[in-house]
Amino acid sequence: MVPDSIGHLVTLGLKEDEAETYLHLLSSGPATPGTLATKAARDVGDVLRCLAVLAEHGLAGPADGDETSFVALRPELALAALVRRREAELARARIAVTHAFDQRRRGTGTDRAGQFIEVIGGPAAAERVRQLERSARTEVRGLDSPPYYADADANEVELDNLARGVRYRAVYGRAALERPEYLAENVVPCGKAGEQARILPDVPVKLLLVDDEYAVVSPASDVDRPVLLIRPCGLLDALIGLFDMCWRAALPLGFAADVPGSSVRPSERRLLGLLAAGLTDDQAARAMGVSRRTLFRYLENLMERTGSANRFQLALHAIRNAWIHAPVQPGADPAPSLRA
Repeated sequence: MVPDSIGHLVTLGLKEDEAETYLHLLSSGPATPGTLATKAARDVGDVLRCLAVLAEHGLAGPADGDETSFVALRPELALAALVRRREAELARARIAVTHAFDQRRRGTGTDRAGQFIEVIGGPAAAERVRQLERSARTEVRGLDSPPYYADADANEVELDNLARGVRYRAVYGRAALERPEYLAENVVPCGKAGEQARILPDVPVKLLLVDDEYAVVSPASDVDRPVLLIRPCGLLDALIGLFDMCWRAALPLGFAADVPGSSVRPSERRLLGLLAAGLTDDQAARAMGVSRRTLFRYLENLMERTGSANRFQLALHAIRNAWIHAPVQPGADPAPSLRA
């Protein structure tokens, strides 16, 4: 047996007897529970429990042609899942300890301002925000605009959260969708994974809301400046209200797969939303990953299907049929328009 290997597997979340069972399978090849129990001098029932846990994690399975025997499986995917689970547990533990510290400090009546607002600067800011996002239980909401810490990196935290049932709602500023790399690597994959996305010409602030417990406010012009972490207080309530106002005013973007029988495809809804939000034809074409000629063909097809003679009539039809809704912004022209 290799003690270091057992320790590493335990670090990733397995119990010691489960790790030992996996390493026994690696050294012995296909083996029955009885054989493993004899080799490890353990009870067969205990070995069966360990095998069930290993099978659940994708580390063990029935041997080919012999359902009474088990074999160790390649660990790459299973270990990656264990790593993510362990990271999430550590993030939750950190948040819980911080929360306990804050509660204790509130109980002693000290540092009242620091109870609600924390300034996070330097390289730690991005990692702290990721940890907070990993701790989300029900919903993450955001107002999104450049600049970004890493434009072309996939948002693995959001994808993992969506996979475990956390709801996401995001309002993107137009500038976010004008960046092809960010759109392709972040916005579209998250939209297809279940994020509800909308767009405004501009968002008033870069904002991340985690459940109703934390808000992160980032500077809109410099990723190197500190971010503000806001805990439950009147300011957090105001920021939640600000998000809700932006959400109601924003135009929906359709990134989900096309639904058979729908009168308008999500890709068409996305095109209408991009144009209605103020993107030029060239910017909308880049955002959708198509040529300008293809974009015009999409528009011509929509106008033909709706009997629209121009883009104004197409915009009216889209709003009346709830394909998009008219943006509600103070001082804005209430007439619908699909910018040429």
